Amino acid sequence: MKKNLVIFNLLLMFSASLIAQNSAYRQKHYNTDKETLALEGYDPVSYFTSEKPLKGNKKWSYTYEGITYWFSNEANKSEFVKNPSKYEPAYGGWCALAMVANGEKVSIDPLTYKISDGRLLLFYKTAFYNALNGWNKDKTLESERLNRGDQYWKSIIKN
Repeated sequence: MKKNLVIFNLLLMFSASLIAQNSAYRQKHYNTDKETLALEGYDPVSYFTSEKPLKGNKKWSYTYEGITYWFSNEANKSEFVKNPSKYEPAYGGWCALAMVANGEKVSIDPLTYKISDGRLLLFYKTAFYNALNGWNKDKTLESERLNRGDQYWKSIIKN
């Protein structure tokens, strides 16, 4: 019995260490502010369920593996907690077109987005350029682009 308790405690310490390492790793690579807030405070679930993304509220915040998300209501927060990988933005929240083009981490406009293959893609936008328009120029390449972006993202998060 005592041996089982020691093994359990060791496994618990090891798991906590892995979670802390994973959180620091994600904080290094994901597009967040200095407080690790993603999507500039927009509710990640609302991208999938509303006509447009909704601004979240700090009172409904949730930190998933080191990255903090705000939600517009408790129901969206609960939905995210059940399945974070469904709602987290692709490529760590960086511009999908830049990721696909050359694996570059480029900032985004959180209101310039597309849901593709069940994934939230975000894009860079200024008064002079909208990366979403570039992405949409040839829809036949979308699955190929996603595959290329996935490869670049995997190489980024390995470092």
